[in-house]
Amino acid sequence: MIAALLRPDAYPHPTGELSLIETHISWVLLTGSWAYKIKKPVNLGFVDFSTFERRQRFCQEELRLNQRLAGDLYRDLVAIRGPAERASLQGAGPVIEVAVRMRQFDQADLLPEALARGRVTGDHIDGFAARLAEMHGAAAVAPPEGPWGTPEAVITPALANLRVLERVPSRSAPGDLATWTEREAEGLRPLFAERLARGRVREGHGDLHLGNLVLHQGVVVGFDCLEFNPALRWIDVLSDVAFLAMDLEERREPLLAARLLNRWLSTSGDYAGLATWRWYVVYRALVRAKVLALRLEQLQAAPQAETDPAILASRLESYLALAHHHRRGMRPGQLLLTHGVSGSGKSWLATALCQRHGWVHLRSDVERRRLFGRWGTALEPVRQGDPYAPAITAELYGTILPRAAEAILRAGRTAVVDATFLTRRQRAIFTELADHLNSPWWILRCPVTPTAARERLARRRREGGDPSEADEAVLRWQWEALEPLTANETQRAVEGSELSGTERALQHRAPELFNLA
Repeated sequence: MIAALLRPDAYPHPTGELSLIETHISWVLLTGSWAYKIKKPVNLGFVDFSTFERRQRFCQEELRLNQRLAGDLYRDLVAIRGPAERASLQGAGPVIEVAVRMRQFDQADLLPEALARGRVTGDHIDGFAARLAEMHGAAAVAPPEGPWGTPEAVITPALANLRVLERVPSRSAPGDLATWTEREAEGLRPLFAERLARGRVREGHGDLHLGNLVLHQGVVVGFDCLEFNPALRWIDVLSDVAFLAMDLEERREPLLAARLLNRWLSTSGDYAGLATWRWYVVYRALVRAKVLALRLEQLQAAPQAETDPAILASRLESYLALAHHHRRGMRPGQLLLTHGVSGSGKSWLATALCQRHGWVHLRSDVERRRLFGRWGTALEPVRQGDPYAPAITAELYGTILPRAAEAILRAGRTAVVDATFLTRRQRAIFTELADHLNSPWWILRCPVTPTAARERLARRRREGGDPSEADEAVLRWQWEALEPLTANETQRAVEGSELSGTERALQHRAPELFNLA
């Protein structure tokens, strides 16, 4: 059948040079404009495509799942008609097989190659992170009684990975990782159960490493979702994000990894999940290490001239080293508060600092809009009325923002809380929280004249696209409510009027901020 499908006349459209990509479970026929993915009739235990009915069902699942993130790539299912020796995608012969029809892309556009050539930008990652969070927000939720997402379902595959790695000689002792994984998992059991109960275990992607992303028409697209094993895709949504962030770190792109997490958090609002972040990053590094270990074992049994075992062994060591890096104790998170009225440039400054240094940007404008269902994943119940009503502002500064900031700090990361912080009481809620957590804190003071602030707000409204909804009436109220910094706050304040000067001042006052965590 496959040989027959390598003929141009087997297709109902013009073809370029025909070629075949083969894996242990599928064939992919490349025709120039379209790619056709056919499942092999195999039963390998972890995947069973042994009957036509099963292959057809899993093709339908593959199409359904991948159209969530890659609707432009995954088009439809097509029938392959027989007989096998004259197999074709046209004609009136009997249906002998089914294929997933995909838009073909250049292999050089896969993200590992695109990254190596410097073609992937922070904006690309921002866009994908937002789309991923939106997909997670719309995804089906796992039943609270299991079987997916229970503590046992989370922990068991992690320990299975380590048993495979124990068979492979390595400079980076996996035994230490096994001890850490078990100990941390026991401590996280209640949180794993809570995440399941709160609906954070969903039908995700399941295999979101760099090799399953492509730069397609200027947009990063995730494909090849795990259709054949529900247990591997019905996972905590943060595990999906951790997989890609880990892979970016392994490729020496920690700022892109931080940007992915930052934008995903901003869109999803799921700051509470950060308590599991380090565990999932280690788990995902061990998943990649296990895959490489199995490939090395296969090469020992059946060497292949085109595959260099030394390269695989080096990558395996790299993933293990990354896992060791994340299992080590965290330093305390650090806190930066902005201080200034709307239009003072504080959000621009906070955005630039977070993008340049991998800090987490927690923006009050975003969280205020989320309360009203106007940003990312809404926070139930959706509020009604004036977004700047005193009760909303009190909830924002008294509950929503401190809770998120605490999650960021406890995860050992730097939180930049981007808000006006007009009153001493608002600021004290956060500085007292930081002191309680032994987290250093600083204030970015953003001065502005009334005229400049009004002009910036007017320009923002004309251009659109900014989360802030502040207008001149809000600005007038802010000037009246603005309380100067206390003497203690002034000692921890850095002028935030322009980027380079702010960075120099922070590097002088708080050099520990610039060690990316």
